[in-house]
Amino acid sequence: MRLHACAALLIFLSACATPAPPPRGRTSRSPRLANLQRAAGLPWMDGGRCAVREASQPWPVLAERCYPAINHDRIRFNDPTGRCAVASAGTVVLGVGLCVLAAPEIIVGAVIVVGAVVVGLAIKEALDAYELRGSSPEEAEPASRTKAAPRDLSANRNPQPEPSGQDWFPPVPTEPLERERLHRCKAIPVKHRGGDDAHDRCADRIPPNRYPGMDVLVDTKHFDALQVGVRVLWEIKTDRFDTYSDFLKEQVVEDQVEELREEHAVAVSCGYGFVVGVSTKEHKEALEFQARELKIVVTECKR
Repeated sequence: MRLHACAALLIFLSACATPAPPPRGRTSRSPRLANLQRAAGLPWMDGGRCAVREASQPWPVLAERCYPAINHDRIRFNDPTGRCAVASAGTVVLGVGLCVLAAPEIIVGAVIVVGAVVVGLAIKEALDAYELRGSSPEEAEPASRTKAAPRDLSANRNPQPEPSGQDWFPPVPTEPLERERLHRCKAIPVKHRGGDDAHDRCADRIPPNRYPGMDVLVDTKHFDALQVGVRVLWEIKTDRFDTYSDFLKEQVVEDQVEELREEHAVAVSCGYGFVVGVSTKEHKEALEFQARELKIVVTECKR
């Protein structure tokens, strides 16, 4: 990334504002256990089976894949600051509910559950397995993870198809070229580059990033984020563009347009959308003047 400047942290809303206390006061540094404890505070239509299946994934991934399995009649999502609207900027659409739920932080009042929450059977079994067998995620898989939820958990609810758990691609075809393309186009999480912590925090929270703390590598190209819930890659620029001289502005735009066109071509060839986030309206207009094919939004990440 060229000429990245420092950006202020844009605090992002989160889910599970009123989670039920973890059963029997358990605490652990295991991400899988933390996800199960967080999911225990939500009303599930499938007894929590999807949450158990995806518990080893980062929380945003679990939220995205299991969002349809939540009983939406019993849950209210709040976005009091309106920051989730950033994730729906322009043509990049992400529902506010999923946006709030998928955020890594927990802020009181973001999610309100109507009525008492009964921990889903599958989640309860998984948590009990941790207590009986230890904290190893591999050992803590409940034996009855595929068991149907009790009748009282699903009564009077409209059945919904359970998320398939499949990631971004259809079943791998037999054609060698197509298999190679799918492998090449898979989004692989990798560590952020450049050491610009303020930029990286902005990149994590603005789309929001499906893999917080990570870039994604697609066909040899690094992207700042893969957006939660949609197949869209992001490139974040945090330059203080308005403060540059006219000469420097021309150089920055020339360099960035070349870079962004390369990234756009990779994203499109692999079936992704591509969005550029910049800090100021002037920077957006300067890039659009040179490359109208790019989708550019203002993030307002200020220095």
